[in-house]
Amino acid sequence: MVARRFKRSRTVTLDVVPTSPLTIAVDTVDALADDLVALRRDLHAHPELAWQEQRTTALVAERLEKAGLGVTLLPKSGLIAEIGTDDGPLVGLRADLDALPVDDRSGAEFASTVGGVAHACGHDVHTTALVGAGIALAKAHEQQPLPGRARLLFQPAEEVMPGGALEVVAAGALDGVSHVFGLHCDPTIDVGEVGLRVGPLTGAADALTVRLTGRGGHTSRPHLTEDLTYALGKLVTELPGALSRRLDPRAGASLVWGVVRAGSAKNVIPASGEVAGTLRMLDAVAWADAEDLVRELIDQILAPYGVGAEVTYVRGVPPVVNEPASTALLSRSVRAVLGEGGAVATPQSLGGEDFAWYLEGTRGAMGRLGTRTPGGRTYDLHQGDLHIDERAIGVGAKVLAAAVLTTFDG
Repeated sequence: MVARRFKRSRTVTLDVVPTSPLTIAVDTVDALADDLVALRRDLHAHPELAWQEQRTTALVAERLEKAGLGVTLLPKSGLIAEIGTDDGPLVGLRADLDALPVDDRSGAEFASTVGGVAHACGHDVHTTALVGAGIALAKAHEQQPLPGRARLLFQPAEEVMPGGALEVVAAGALDGVSHVFGLHCDPTIDVGEVGLRVGPLTGAADALTVRLTGRGGHTSRPHLTEDLTYALGKLVTELPGALSRRLDPRAGASLVWGVVRAGSAKNVIPASGEVAGTLRMLDAVAWADAEDLVRELIDQILAPYGVGAEVTYVRGVPPVVNEPASTALLSRSVRAVLGEGGAVATPQSLGGEDFAWYLEGTRGAMGRLGTRTPGGRTYDLHQGDLHIDERAIGVGAKVLAAAVLTTFDG
């Protein structure tokens, strides 16, 4: 009991209600708001490509160790941190560390200081939000021991196929984990909202490169060459169409080229060239058979032209498939910190995300973290001018912390 004194010297006795772990976590994130923004800007100004995230790893480790979390560095880059007790569930939270090989065109004061490298996918936000969630959970554990343990996975190399998640899993990251949760920035959703979906959330994604070689020559005598540029053009236009007729249209397959390269002079038929792109689809069953079909069709398309073809097909990631009960837990977490309107429906996309590998080993779900300023411009991921409403950092930290605490409560 505690006495609370009001005007007129009236004394009222009230029961003391212990502050809940969620309230402690939310209040901690609010108190950290400026520090988290500063951390995100530091990470944004110093981006690191896949498997090179040494500075980022060291910075995150320092913050978490200072807050009392146990930290284990991964062999190349990245880390695993833990907080809580061994008596209850073990819940995983994941963020990715790496940046993209693109120029920063944001115009921000904290723009990338590394030429040709930028956080154009929001991984700096993911990392900072998970740091905030870790510190908030540590604060809650300090005041009231948590009835379980949180394992924070700061993963390297999400932007390369098949993704750094496989090495994190191989390091034992999922051992004993009952659920794993993650968030990914979405500039089509307003800040203060999180997009949720039961079932497939992203698509499968593979990388394809075809290098052609042939007898070059003068453009006046194509009949004496193996007209490689023409063959390359046929491959670029015909392979996507052929796939659309050989795969079930419900698979939603999409082959899009990002590189087409051959020749250096207008009157010379080159002796080599290449084309590269990504093959994405919605269906995991069709994805399993895609590589063999692609190789068969490439052979058929190029056969009339006599060129040689070296095909490099990199199996990427399966779709992220949100498990229903885990999605319900994440939805409860969103509503707990953002209100009933915080959880919004979101469609499946063809974007690839190696969070899918975690869901091959345990239950879990990923949400889309709104980063658009309400009424503002809608930006695109993987573009150098990406703008993030930085209020999303605190939102993400609160939701991730709440996902752990909600799972503890069952």
